[in-house]
Amino acid sequence: MSDAHAPYDALLLLSFGGPEGPEDVVPFLENVTRGRGIPKERLAEVGQHYFLFGGVSPINAQNRELLAALRADFADHGLDLPVYWGNRNWAPYLVDTLREMAADGHRRVLVLATSAYANYSGCRQYRENLAAALTALREEGAPGAAELRVDKLRLFYNHPGFVGPMIESTLTALDSLPEAVRRGARLAFTTHSIPDVLADSSGAPGDPARGTSGGAYVAQHREVARLIAEAVGEATGVADRPWELVYQSRSGAPHIPWLEPDICDHLETQHADGAAAVVMIPIGFVSDHMEVKYDLDTQAREKAEELGLPVARAATVGADPRFAAAIRELVLERAARTRGERVAPCALGALGASHDVCPVGCCPAARGAAPAAAGEAWTD
Repeated sequence: MSDAHAPYDALLLLSFGGPEGPEDVVPFLENVTRGRGIPKERLAEVGQHYFLFGGVSPINAQNRELLAALRADFADHGLDLPVYWGNRNWAPYLVDTLREMAADGHRRVLVLATSAYANYSGCRQYRENLAAALTALREEGAPGAAELRVDKLRLFYNHPGFVGPMIESTLTALDSLPEAVRRGARLAFTTHSIPDVLADSSGAPGDPARGTSGGAYVAQHREVARLIAEAVGEATGVADRPWELVYQSRSGAPHIPWLEPDICDHLETQHADGAAAVVMIPIGFVSDHMEVKYDLDTQAREKAEELGLPVARAATVGADPRFAAAIRELVLERAARTRGERVAPCALGALGASHDVCPVGCCPAARGAAPAAAGEAWTD
């Protein structure tokens, strides 16, 4: 398989980043909120949930695990493709990693962003980050930067290597509940809330059959939730188990509409409706990072205990070998199509595989457009 990845010569794991000590929390949040004029005192308040965990977000350690899993899978399958790692908001920073890749002689790079769904912050913003980093390297005259080209792997939300581990972790979470409430447990699929305006504009224009002329963020999550719920129903013999798509981690101003209901509000509603138990399934997150540990394992569990409602939480895919294998498959799929070969994409459900190259107007920001790499045009 030595040439199976051609024309690509490296893979970049691109993620959000997180603090790795108490002294990192406020500087990290300054990076995340740069340009919004939020004072340090407010950032220290916002960072309290990081301080509950010693100022350390799990995300960097989890990215190291995924990095190791990818490298091991590639090696086991004879795929000689180096894998690098860079972050948007904390070390190792994206610009430094791209500088290293260019210095190492890489010129055609595939990018895996650790976000599975169409939306501004999970796709378009990463492309803007790539454009900004490449521009900075070219302006500083970094060796090889002028020839460095990046392409982004397609969204993987409905790939079997993502959905399969989530089905298994949901069944494991169900089994962890007391037997008396297991059959009557309901499923709450959770993801990051985003402003309604960004949810409505998510996806690529001109493809309403796939939910991508706007509203792709919700449509794609609901499709994954449906696939998991149906598989869980078949495995447990409870075909009519109720499920809902709910949201967490809202961070915007109160007057701006964001996707609802919030997971804690949903737990209250389920308790009032007589639910025996609830399984929380974080399909919107690749790993058990801070928003999962705090918003679900801390806040939502506290709400459930207050209500006397039994809950369990399914694990994310993390560094599951099936997910690492899925990334390898996506790399080979994209490489073959880039070489002009006909390859059937692997995807579950009714929406089909997402596009390889983001078209003009894909997942626009609420503000003005910024240059974005890895799309149909350098500037959309």
